Amino acid sequence: MILETVHDLPPGVALLGLDLGEKTIGVAIGDPAGSIASPLETIRRAKFTKDAERIEEIVADRRIGGLVIGLPVNMDGSEGPRCQSSRQFARNMVSLRGFALPIAFWDERLSTTAVERILIDQADMTRARRGDVVDKMAAAFILQGALDARRLAR
Repeated sequence: MILETVHDLPPGVALLGLDLGEKTIGVAIGDPAGSIASPLETIRRAKFTKDAERIEEIVADRRIGGLVIGLPVNMDGSEGPRCQSSRQFARNMVSLRGFALPIAFWDERLSTTAVERILIDQADMTRARRGDVVDKMAAAFILQGALDARRLAR
């Protein structure tokens, strides 16, 4: 089921954050209290079914109660082809047999840029090392934004 907002996701469950890129999917996990998002892994994209299988494995292993997918909205607030691709990915997940988790979207504008800036300025990481962690860190950045918004709305 695709929800209107992250506020509609169930409380008290761990959430999984996804940063959908063309070549990779950054994955982050939130704690059940809804306080902290942590980077988990980066999935190298293959076909949808293979990507979905890995996400379903994580969901089962980590007892996930919902997904937050980054929505790459344009700077002017409009939705382009990348947003359509993210929305289609969510629809494809919902259509899988046995997949019953709620999915919500979170505006991810500039998330990768913000993470890159943190990794350069504060962690002083090389370009090669940043490439290894940026996608899962961006997923954590997206999920943390959603968790913070939910917590502030209470």
